[in-house]
Amino acid sequence: MINKPSPLDKYTEAVCIFSGGLDSVSTASYLKKLGLDIYLISFNYGQNGSNELNVAKKFSTVLKSKGHKIIDVSFLKTLYGDTNVLTNSRSKIPDTFDYSIVVPLRNAIFITLASVWAISLKIPLIVYGAHSGDQKYPDCRPSFVKSMEKTLTLSEIDGIKLGLRKKISIWSPAMDNLDKTKLLLIGYEVLGDKLFQSWSCYRGNNSKRSKVIVQCGRCESCINRKKAITKSGLADKTSYAAI
Repeated sequence: MINKPSPLDKYTEAVCIFSGGLDSVSTASYLKKLGLDIYLISFNYGQNGSNELNVAKKFSTVLKSKGHKIIDVSFLKTLYGDTNVLTNSRSKIPDTFDYSIVVPLRNAIFITLASVWAISLKIPLIVYGAHSGDQKYPDCRPSFVKSMEKTLTLSEIDGIKLGLRKKISIWSPAMDNLDKTKLLLIGYEVLGDKLFQSWSCYRGNNSKRSKVIVQCGRCESCINRKKAITKSGLADKTSYAAI
């Protein structure tokens, strides 16, 4: 689908922040399509939709990652308090964007921890799945990425100058102006219908049958998923509790 040169062409491997959601699965698929070896890192930060971690495990195998770490930072839930609805189970999750969906400093924390692993692996590239439609989230904007790159470089500048550390670069689909629909089409090109097994829902498993994984179909993330799939022209084979 993408034939033009990519800024990722100079890399051979990457550490990819991986939630198991449609965007992160498609982003990791893009890296595989480009021939990069991928190391996946997922986080338990006390999110209500923790089923995404089970999905992340599955896709780590499907995508033949070189390594997959699930990092437990669930203590953050005690710090977040009532700041957001994704870690506060008593709050109603909206069906359209509201700032209550923004988890404070989440991507800053994830990128920093991913960078620690990348440094130990001597991998210079961190990737996460923010696309061009995510600009309402401050920590998904290219300006945030550039600032994080600068901060990470400054934090290890002496080691970089001594040749002991790799300078960290950060890439997201938004950097190449890829929106959710374009991104998922890349994911579909690599994974086919398996892509619909990714997890977008902000809630947990919405099925009373334990072996059936059903997404709610009503939260803001599920609705964005539906819209992007419809726009792509693909038949949506996701299991929803509400259509």
